Amino acid sequence: MATKIRLQRFGRRGYPFYRIVIADSRAPRDGKFIERIGSYNPNTNPATIDLKFDRALYWLKVGAQPSDTVRRILSREGVLLKKHLDGGVAKGAFTQEVADQRFEAWLTNKQQLLKGVAERDQQKAQDIAQKQHEAEEEQNKERSKALEEKKAAIEREKAEAEAAAKAEAEANEEANATEEAPAAEEAPATEEAPAAE
Repeated sequence: MATKIRLQRFGRRGYPFYRIVIADSRAPRDGKFIERIGSYNPNTNPATIDLKFDRALYWLKVGAQPSDTVRRILSREGVLLKKHLDGGVAKGAFTQEVADQRFEAWLTNKQQLLKGVAERDQQKAQDIAQKQHEAEEEQNKERSKALEEKKAAIEREKAEAEAAAKAEAEANEEANATEEAPAAEEAPATEEAPAAE
């Protein structure tokens, strides 16, 4: 029986996650499987992979063929490298100790790379947050400046309106005073004129 290491899809539409399974190559994608050896969630950053390393290595050694995506996952987790190193030990190219040292060196290097990537992503996120904060502060300054200008304009308009109202009131008072004064002068003249006749 030809076995494959493949993904089984789960999750809702637009948000899938997968189980890594050993299945008969003739079985449908989400059908029966022999053994579940891990899971793969591409929705996180970086993608979350949970893998039973020893079982994956065992199935590779007994001839299970991984799909393209699973091959990349196994390569990323170091299963393919471990199989390659174990093949070198079996052929007598080097000892098991040397193979273990090489694998540990690769694992250490990978962890450092992942740590560097995580630090770079964190720094990038901090830079973006800092830029957003600075932009918000600049926007707030512009808004407060515009608000102060608007308040000053309103106060100017109030002062101008009050000055205009005061000037109009004074003009009205002067007009009233000038109207009353000629009326007082004219009234005795008209009374005197009929009396003279």
